[in-house]
Amino acid sequence: MERRPQESGKGAAHREVPRGLGLLLAMALMNALLYLCLNRFFISSPHPSEDTRLCPHGHFRVGQMQNCSPWLSCEELRTQVRQLKRVGEGAVKRVFLSEWKERKVALSRLTSLQMKDDFLHGLQMLKSLQSKHIVTLLGYCEEDNTILTEYHPLGPLSNLEETLSLPKYQHMNTWWHRLQLAMDYVGIVDYLHRSPLGTRVMCDSNDLPKTLSQYLLTSHFSIVANDLDALPLVNHSSQTFVKCGHRELHGEFVAPEQLWPHGEDTPFHDDLMPSYDEKIDIWKIPDVSSFLLGHIEGSDMVRFHLFDIHKACKSQAPAERPTAQEILDTYQKVLDSLRDTATSPTREML
Repeated sequence: MERRPQESGKGAAHREVPRGLGLLLAMALMNALLYLCLNRFFISSPHPSEDTRLCPHGHFRVGQMQNCSPWLSCEELRTQVRQLKRVGEGAVKRVFLSEWKERKVALSRLTSLQMKDDFLHGLQMLKSLQSKHIVTLLGYCEEDNTILTEYHPLGPLSNLEETLSLPKYQHMNTWWHRLQLAMDYVGIVDYLHRSPLGTRVMCDSNDLPKTLSQYLLTSHFSIVANDLDALPLVNHSSQTFVKCGHRELHGEFVAPEQLWPHGEDTPFHDDLMPSYDEKIDIWKIPDVSSFLLGHIEGSDMVRFHLFDIHKACKSQAPAERPTAQEILDTYQKVLDSLRDTATSPTREML
């Protein structure tokens, strides 16, 4: 008689064990799902693989096009492209939102014959540097001084904060996505410094707003260089260096070697201004990256981890500054490290 309660208690205990195991298994499953979600969030890139969109030289593919098409000719630009409205203007080109075969495209027209050399230089750079880093060229007509490129509705990089405030893109407003944009930017600089045409310097970047206007933000949330009208060549072997423009430059955004070195008592004269190399682009990277990182949760943490490499970028001696590839490698290490830190608490729970 006395054993029945004990047996009854033992039976109850046996019934409770599966319930406890069930709870543990459920918690483990939830943690595993959470870890997978976090890993997918941090590891997946917002950019699709753009290499698959590249075509043989002289051809293009945009949007939903299945096949590559040859660059459009003068006749095709005149008859197939419908100009809609002006969306931008610089010293060299006016840009018009246009339409080609029901696709939105960007048609650039020369502003003045005085700027034709710069216009043709930009066209040559576009033709020769086509890659995932450069806006896609669809066609051109030297006779009419027109260039047709892919249209990116988000516009120049200077629109970043405005874009991220839109409901459609608010989920992209994270330190992760912003750091990837900074990596895109440095990747473009690295590509230009090691381009098929030799070391090219982004000369049309003497202040932050002007620099940001040279790049476009794509709908896939990546960056492409758009304005290549001022990309002079540096060749260290032949001692070929550059000067960005023929006027005196001011401010902290430009590199020290771009400033007039002969004091206020000596009037500026272009012939007395020393030339310089591609390291002027490196000096500007911390300022552009800071803009891209913004002021959101986590951005100061990223700045802290990038402090040393950005300090090196600001070395007074150009030769002491890192290369764009070294900066890009550091950015990647920081991104990987912070990703692992963000997901490690979940790993520990499993």
